[in-house]
Amino acid sequence: MEITAVPWDKIDIEKETMETIAGEQRSFAQDVWYRFKKRPSAVAGFCVVILLVLFAVFGPLLSRHTYFEQNLAFVNIPPFLKVWKIEGAGTPGSAYITQNLKLVEVSKDGRLVAPIPFVREDISKKRILFDYSGTVVAIDYSDRAQGLRLVGTDGSAFLTKKVWNGTYLLGTDSLGRDMLTRLMFGARISLTVAFIAAFINLIIGILYGGISGYLGGNVDNAMMRVVDVISTIPLTLYVILIMVILDSGFLSIIVALSSVYWVSMARVVRGQIMALKEQEFVLAARTIGTSPMGIVMRHLIPNSLGPIIVTATMLIPTAIFVESFMSFIGLGVSAPMASWGTMCNDALETMKSTPHQLFAPAFAICLTMFSFNFIGDGLRDALDPKLRK
Repeated sequence: MEITAVPWDKIDIEKETMETIAGEQRSFAQDVWYRFKKRPSAVAGFCVVILLVLFAVFGPLLSRHTYFEQNLAFVNIPPFLKVWKIEGAGTPGSAYITQNLKLVEVSKDGRLVAPIPFVREDISKKRILFDYSGTVVAIDYSDRAQGLRLVGTDGSAFLTKKVWNGTYLLGTDSLGRDMLTRLMFGARISLTVAFIAAFINLIIGILYGGISGYLGGNVDNAMMRVVDVISTIPLTLYVILIMVILDSGFLSIIVALSSVYWVSMARVVRGQIMALKEQEFVLAARTIGTSPMGIVMRHLIPNSLGPIIVTATMLIPTAIFVESFMSFIGLGVSAPMASWGTMCNDALETMKSTPHQLFAPAFAICLTMFSFNFIGDGLRDALDPKLRK
């Protein structure tokens, strides 16, 4: 097989543009964002966190209910209602049978109107009679196989349909409080605690780890022994002890988390400082007479921001989980303030009959933790200088 040479054509280019770099020029921040948005999970987590913040800040302002408002007539109402269409009455309508065998009138759009007046209970026929607009209807509980039925005076059952709860979109709890509004205020508590605790831990961890790593020697040994002592105590137990001493409450949670969770941040910062303090730019700063604090704050910390930001992002879901756990065991915010942990605790009593009360806050906790973890994974790759092209 004969190979023929292909002549190369010379490109006509001007001398001024021969050394021009044709690739797109991006700053460090632009490059980080470019690589961050290449991970769909990180972008999805970032969008979810933004929506959660908006949900917590503006949601309660748009709600018609409050987190403490109780309506004992609408207790343990689910988000989906199985309503019975009452026919043959003066004003045909729909009704919902509650778990405590009460009858509630439901409008066409699924809104709870008012309880239907109770008449009497016929124990012999196992029926509970109600007066709906002058027509007697009854809850029949005689047949366990068929369950509860709404029947007329002749014993014939009315037809049923499924509708969305138009008054309480996520239903109510055991005290008749709106689950959606309490979920919004729970998001406020959890996110506020997480962001404040992460910010305080960021400040303490950077200062403590930066000083320890830069000075080294005996100072580093002494400071790290303190960190080791704190690390030997289970963090959850330490938080519980602090909250027992300070009494449970919002401020106690922040103080407890802020006094413990800086340990991992300090270790990360110390490791980065020790790796960078012998670099040429640090020696140059020493030569021109820059103070040790100036070297740490103006040279070493800015060059360690990548791992610091990733660690801070990972601290947020941990703080949210700890706050929810503390509230779950009764050491969190005080009643009637709503928290995702207190909502889970309240839902345990009626978990079998009303699982929606546990599902809503548990899903919110899981969604928030996964979102922040995805953001942390995306930032870890985006801030890695080895991946920069």
